[in-house]
Amino acid sequence: MRTNELQAIYIMWLRQMKRFLRFKTRLATMVIQPLFFFLLLGSGFRQAVMPGLEGGYIDFLAPGIVAMAILFSSMFTGVSVLWDKQFGFLQEVLVAPVSRFSIIIGRTIGGATTALIQGFIILFIAIILGIKISSGAGLILTIVFMLLLSFTAVGFGLIIASKMNDFQSFSLIMNLIIMPLLFLSSAFFPVTQDKTLQTIAYFNPLFYMIDGLRGSLIGKSNVFPPLIDLIVVCIICIIMLTLGSYLFSKSEV
Repeated sequence: MRTNELQAIYIMWLRQMKRFLRFKTRLATMVIQPLFFFLLLGSGFRQAVMPGLEGGYIDFLAPGIVAMAILFSSMFTGVSVLWDKQFGFLQEVLVAPVSRFSIIIGRTIGGATTALIQGFIILFIAIILGIKISSGAGLILTIVFMLLLSFTAVGFGLIIASKMNDFQSFSLIMNLIIMPLLFLSSAFFPVTQDKTLQTIAYFNPLFYMIDGLRGSLIGKSNVFPPLIDLIVVCIICIIMLTLGSYLFSKSEV
């Protein structure tokens, strides 16, 4: 890869990071919201007994909240695309003497990096609160799942943003899609005891990401072995990144 292409990737990544660090309210909001769910649900259902739940509820909940933090943060990549469209920055970048592929890579890595930072913050808080990690290898695999989830969510955000120009519509559509997927992914409660929910969950890409996070992080209450989840998540990630990159490269500004 040529030097100017690498510079383009670095600049797009650096711009995402500077934007992330400049807006402290974004970081606070993206951390407080999942933390609120974690503390509220974790405290309220600490003594709850649910079919399919192994161990404490707060252990079960932690992987879902980590995924939630990464997911919502990754979606801001789509918002940044719309913002750059609105103010003409994207048009200036796309006419630069570098490939669109380099621009896409820089944006994707930048969005995934900011999402991982917030995911690690929630994971660190969960560990402080007493979440029992299954093993060192499990923690490494957890990080791999977090990485794949962030790239998948960034790719999905690019898909939606490439076809839209309105901030408000983007937020509404993302909430309309993400919230049902999140609640039907076993993030907040087991879905294996209801055949209808279980069938729906198997068609939910987010289910395999959270199931893999749960199996690798706490080593219980997961449906499939983490390696099976990992294969499925890798496939989903490749599809989302490929489709998001293609649509972004074809988008008109």
